[in-house]
Amino acid sequence: MPTESAGQALTDERPAPDQGRSQPGSLERGIDLLIALSAASRPVTLSQLCRSTGLPKSTAHRILGVLCSRELARRVGSAYLPGDLLESMTGITRARVPGTRTIVLPYLLHLYETTRQTVNLAVPWGLEARYVERLYGHDRVRSRSDDSDRAPLHCTATGKALLAYDPRLRREVLARGSFERMTRRTITTLAGLERELAQVRRHGVAYSQEEFTEGVACVAAPVFGPCGRIRMAVGVAAPAHAAPLAKLSISVRGAAQAISAAFLGG
Repeated sequence: MPTESAGQALTDERPAPDQGRSQPGSLERGIDLLIALSAASRPVTLSQLCRSTGLPKSTAHRILGVLCSRELARRVGSAYLPGDLLESMTGITRARVPGTRTIVLPYLLHLYETTRQTVNLAVPWGLEARYVERLYGHDRVRSRSDDSDRAPLHCTATGKALLAYDPRLRREVLARGSFERMTRRTITTLAGLERELAQVRRHGVAYSQEEFTEGVACVAAPVFGPCGRIRMAVGVAAPAHAAPLAKLSISVRGAAQAISAAFLGG
């Protein structure tokens, strides 16, 4: 009965109908992690990712290492965010402020027409400020953030505005204790930054005078949502040697207040 034996052997070697489905492969696990990262509004820890995906920590950590090396994920302190490549493929940054472009763009355009300087709209992105809208002319001031649309919170005007009015974000950033020096004017101490943020809350406007990029001065103000929580920050960047900061601050604060009122009315 050689034929039956061979047939029986082939039958025995066939996987059961559900075999292989109960244990997803690396690709499927990686996709699960990317989906979880994309859905997060803040950096997510390894433990949080494991809870949302059901993956063991060792497996998730290994796959995240691969994703980070391919710029599909990036590490922020002890947590993770989508990487630059994933953002460019999916437009995640735009999704962070859904439906807001039609509301804010007229005010940003008016601010540019008023100041004739670079106008930025920033949202918190991990422990950084992420520029989701930028308006500028041919003679715009050049900044270190031009290539990445991303900048540190502690040494930019938009970043300080976000920090000053977001207690949770402020705690996360201040927990570092010290900060990277970008220029000779960068505030690098915890006490110095706390004093600066207190001034932002007192006056409703934030400044960065050559703290992130030499030769660039910035002014920014917070934009609040209907619930009264900060939603984003609007700012203007100008050449430091000729920036009329007092005049710019009036325009920037007015634009931020108008956008906040538009959110409230919408």
